[in-house]
Amino acid sequence: MADAIGGGAELVPIRTSGDERAGGRPSPAGPGDKSRFVKEIEEALLAGDVDLAVHSAKDVPAVLPDGLSIVGVPERADARDALCGAPSLDALEEGAAVGTSSLRRRAQLLALRPDLRVEELRGNVDTRLRKLAEGSYDAMVLAVAGLARLGRAGEGEPLDAATLVPASGQGCLALEARANHGEMRDLGARLTHRESLIALMAERALVTALDATCRTPVGAHARLEGDQLVLDAFVGLPDGSTWIRDSLSGDATAPADLGAEVAERLLSAGAAELLERAETIIL
Repeated sequence: MADAIGGGAELVPIRTSGDERAGGRPSPAGPGDKSRFVKEIEEALLAGDVDLAVHSAKDVPAVLPDGLSIVGVPERADARDALCGAPSLDALEEGAAVGTSSLRRRAQLLALRPDLRVEELRGNVDTRLRKLAEGSYDAMVLAVAGLARLGRAGEGEPLDAATLVPASGQGCLALEARANHGEMRDLGARLTHRESLIALMAERALVTALDATCRTPVGAHARLEGDQLVLDAFVGLPDGSTWIRDSLSGDATAPADLGAEVAERLLSAGAAELLERAETIIL
């Protein structure tokens, strides 16, 4: 970072409301408030205490605070989910206990295998894998990118992204800065990977058009195939009883348009009603 900026850089760790909740303490943010993962960092940006924020893109709300913008997207890591504890979903025995903390994963797992017992999973990656090894679960689903970043890449079997559609932005980092900070915008542009940015723009456009939250099981995954951009999407209920899937290709130079078009197709098929029902379901 220091070389890219052309001078010294100071790393400023900031603990967010999302970190507090993940650590088992109460969070001031509600369970559906995605901003809890970035709120304190964005406040520091707006106050001028920091100049550049690095987020997991899937934690960044669709609508940013006034004065802030995403200025860069480095090359994306593997966006897929990984099944730990079994070679495939088909290999799991009937009634197997599968751990996940994600409503999106829960909905898709139960849509694919209604017989599974999908159970709540908490703690950091090491804690989760220890629970798996101790037999608390038959399997669990974690992000491939998260495992890789912690040196645990070999712990799981990647699942096809068209079968278990990842979260919007999964595997991506998003660089956020004040919109009027020219130096940070230039830096973000230099660090940006074009294909990753294009995919993220399509996925975020879909989530924005659906008005999705943390309480709504939505998957969105875009990938380039030549000059075409393919966007896979999933919307469903947390219990896997009802869902809608869609896939569409479009011009890679207009990713936001593709995201909006897929969202419109989902809404026409009843996605709004599903998302409204999903918000009320207590598991």
